[in-house]
Amino acid sequence: METNSLVWFRKGLRIHDNPALDLARRGCKHLYPVFVLDPHYLDPDRSAFSPGSARSGLNRIQFLLESLRDLDTSLRRLGSRLLLLRGEPAPVVCRLLKDWKIGKLCFEFDTEPYGLARDKQVKDFASDCGIDVHSPVSHTLFNPSDIIEKNGGKPPLTYQSFVALAGCPVDPCAMTYSELPPIGETGDYELLSVPKIEDLGYGDISQEELSPFHGGETEALKRLDQVLEDKAWVTNFEKPKGDPSAFLTPATTVLSPYLKFGCLSSRYFYKRLQGIYASVGKHTKPPVSLVGQLLWRDFFYTVAFGTPNFDRMKGNKICKQIPWSENEELLVAWRDGQTGYPWIDAIMIQLKKWGWIHHLARHCVACFLTRGDMFIHWEKGRDVFERLLIDSDWAINNGNWLWLSCSSFFYQYYRIYSPISFGKKYDPSGNYIRHFLPVLKDFPKEYIYEPWTAPLSVQKKANCIIGKDYPRPVVDHENASKECKKKMGEAFASSSSKKQQNHNDSNEIASLKSKRRKKTE
Repeated sequence: METNSLVWFRKGLRIHDNPALDLARRGCKHLYPVFVLDPHYLDPDRSAFSPGSARSGLNRIQFLLESLRDLDTSLRRLGSRLLLLRGEPAPVVCRLLKDWKIGKLCFEFDTEPYGLARDKQVKDFASDCGIDVHSPVSHTLFNPSDIIEKNGGKPPLTYQSFVALAGCPVDPCAMTYSELPPIGETGDYELLSVPKIEDLGYGDISQEELSPFHGGETEALKRLDQVLEDKAWVTNFEKPKGDPSAFLTPATTVLSPYLKFGCLSSRYFYKRLQGIYASVGKHTKPPVSLVGQLLWRDFFYTVAFGTPNFDRMKGNKICKQIPWSENEELLVAWRDGQTGYPWIDAIMIQLKKWGWIHHLARHCVACFLTRGDMFIHWEKGRDVFERLLIDSDWAINNGNWLWLSCSSFFYQYYRIYSPISFGKKYDPSGNYIRHFLPVLKDFPKEYIYEPWTAPLSVQKKANCIIGKDYPRPVVDHENASKECKKKMGEAFASSSSKKQQNHNDSNEIASLKSKRRKKTE
């Protein structure tokens, strides 16, 4: 018996390899493709430190709107369209299920705490109404629940153990359709067009330097084809190698934002890579290969899904409890690209303007903020990245900050990125700095990474006086890094001591219990 189906888009903003869409269209009389614009995510927040809403910077909002526009265009080619409504997503969807007489609801499974709570609300309502609910896993290569079950109910905490458990992902489902079932009656609902940034109340942004990376499935598949065209580059790809200072032509795929929004299927990406590996033969392997990067993504998703309080230090069993400092002045200097270290500041300005930076650049600024120089809580840095990155992904962003602050996964806290020599290794002339910090563009290359060391005559010639036109370093790297290592060492020693004490206490309790049992016998 044919029924009305509703496919609820959130992530998964694509046609190809979209099991929720595929399930919704089968045995369907009318198909309602829905996306709900959440005012909390889209409406301007004037109190935020950067243009955007309470939840997102402007670049990611723009990327989302472009992705929605592209999805609507693709659906129209198939005789359908994207039904866009506005409001708090869960209550809106619940009303639609009832008013549009929906018999089948389909949406992609979401692993994030916010998404799980939202989806439970809708699932419970749908079940009470006798509506069939399908929530297939397709944002990741694997179902995190399956991996955790294989591991005895706990998430694997090392990449190697995750890969050993994971195996091979299933193949992607349908890539294209000739047509989709028609949309039924929509009643009195106000169906919106995909808004432009200006329509949301952000004013004229034509003079703003926004991200050069544009959203949508069409752009994602085009970029994927361009990346995979160079088979030698694909087969030799080796993370963490790559040039973090390459910005006009980034030294990586820049496919992460498309994976984040689900404009690109990770399963399809994986299959395309395996095809190239099979045709070429010799290639790099996980964890450093491109397939290895997709597996890293799933690793973080799995650990995040199975770890309560994954996004914070307190109450997080896998996170070291480190007494981070609170220094709002230093945090703001780092966030706004005003630390006085051009390499660090240029990265943060690129992040603010483009919403994307190379993974090694992320490593540098995260280390600088936390265990390298400032000893500020990783959650503070995470919040800045979460706002500004177009590829900000709850599991991966938190996982990387846990890693880079040596709070979990990685513990060699004494390996610190130099805010001077690391960037110089890739870009001795400082072209990256000159682009994103034009105030320093006329400095000779000998001083571009340490402009405070330049004689006053050189500063005057460069039209940039340090301490006036560009800040002096807010910390002394040599002394600050030593102090950070000392504090990290003390925190690690304290952690080990507490673990040993807990172990001793457990043994003592077990011994007492054993003695009591013997007495009763």
